Amino acid sequence: MAGPNLLDRAIGWVSPRREQARVQARARTEGIRRATALYDGAARTHRTAGRQISTSDANAEVLYSFGRLRDVSRDLARNNPYATRAVSGIASNVVGTGILPSIIGAGVKEKKALQRLVREHLDTTDIDLEGRNNLYGLQALAIRTVVESGEALVVRYLPEASLGLKVPLQVRVLEPDYLDPNKHGPIGDGNICFQGIEFDRHGRRVAYWLYPEHPYGVSYRRFGASKRVPAADVIHLYRVDRPGQARGIPWAAPIVMTLWDLGDYEDAELMRQKIAACFAVFWMDKEGGGPAFNADGSVKETESGNPVDMLEPGLVTRLTGGSDVKFATPPVTQGYPEYTRAQIRKIAVGFGVPAELLSNDLSQVNFSSGRLGWLEFQRSIDMWRWHMLIPHLCVGIGRWFLEAATVPLNRPTTATLEWTPPRREMIKPSEDIEAARDAIRSGLSSRSEEQRKLGHDPELIEAEIAEDNIRADKAGTRFDSDGRFPMNAAMPPPSKAKPDGQAQPPR
Repeated sequence: MAGPNLLDRAIGWVSPRREQARVQARARTEGIRRATALYDGAARTHRTAGRQISTSDANAEVLYSFGRLRDVSRDLARNNPYATRAVSGIASNVVGTGILPSIIGAGVKEKKALQRLVREHLDTTDIDLEGRNNLYGLQALAIRTVVESGEALVVRYLPEASLGLKVPLQVRVLEPDYLDPNKHGPIGDGNICFQGIEFDRHGRRVAYWLYPEHPYGVSYRRFGASKRVPAADVIHLYRVDRPGQARGIPWAAPIVMTLWDLGDYEDAELMRQKIAACFAVFWMDKEGGGPAFNADGSVKETESGNPVDMLEPGLVTRLTGGSDVKFATPPVTQGYPEYTRAQIRKIAVGFGVPAELLSNDLSQVNFSSGRLGWLEFQRSIDMWRWHMLIPHLCVGIGRWFLEAATVPLNRPTTATLEWTPPRREMIKPSEDIEAARDAIRSGLSSRSEEQRKLGHDPELIEAEIAEDNIRADKAGTRFDSDGRFPMNAAMPPPSKAKPDGQAQPPR
């Protein structure tokens, strides 16, 4: 610890407390300098000069850059094949054929009625205000919008009775452009807005200020003002990366420059190859007796009227005395595949997907490395599903559906919806199925859990197995898949089905 200097001692004669405060402040400053010097990232040297280091929160970081970043990400998704593949690949793996709802917590009669409404409404395009997607198409559209634009808005609409829908519910997926950025700051009653999102004094979302049409769309009426929509009618879907983050960031944000640079490099490489494919010949006249040129650069005709200014197959020509020819040497490309693969791996890391998903190139992958990468990608998929898509989008639409289902049911319901993601593809089915069977037998897992991992509804599977057994008993057939009988056992006589549809067990 540094002691007092001459100035400190002089001040100490007048005010000992001032001297003590100066010495302590100097000691703290020296301690901070020593501590930061131990971390290269915290040091302020010529190596870190020019780097923009922010101390702001998540919302201040995107306050003035979100719109530009969103537009850049969309441009990449339109024109860059790797960004396009990343957006579609994430959607196809997270949603696939759809995250299916199952009815739980209801009686038999009510459950059948709700299952029928799911098939007639959620499984059809009636759920979509625009009439283009069913529930599972809306799921895919929402996750695509989140990856590309950073966030998506799903709004509930009350349809007109004249449409004759089974359930009075329709939803619409909107891009984040519908949020009014001019609604920003205090708005009274203790509430505050952040780029169109209204919060109460406790920081809870209470409303969204949305434009009636896309503010930059072809059909947008410039006089249209944003309207306040209660938060209960809006699902704001985005990936939360920092505490207190109010809006989502496009997933391409860390690798925008990499995508641009790779695109420019491939364009330059394509031009280089085009130049290399051209066979250029230069005619050199050493004595000045060669052909003359016109003002536009073309060769003047010779006395015979047949100038030679292009190469053709089988062409033979004689040159004037003192003439010579030189052939162009096109540039040779080196390291193109290695550089491209390295950049694609960097882009894949930025999106959180395997590099093989972007390039469709499996030449550098063996079974072990492919399996390891696939398992890691599955962990990311599960996180995106269970931390973002299911608790917000699926549960939110499910809550709206059960509220609207009280109209056709003529009574409130106590049922809830359970969501089952699509099945996970097995890398080696023979080993994966054996491992699942051993987990069930050892009590480490249940049949229902293993069926859910494969994207199946356990109740539907059990109902189908029961129907198959009844049908087999009536027909007097038996299969190895029928676990009621030991394999290779003698065939029992056909049994009759009970009146209630249950199969009579063999005796």
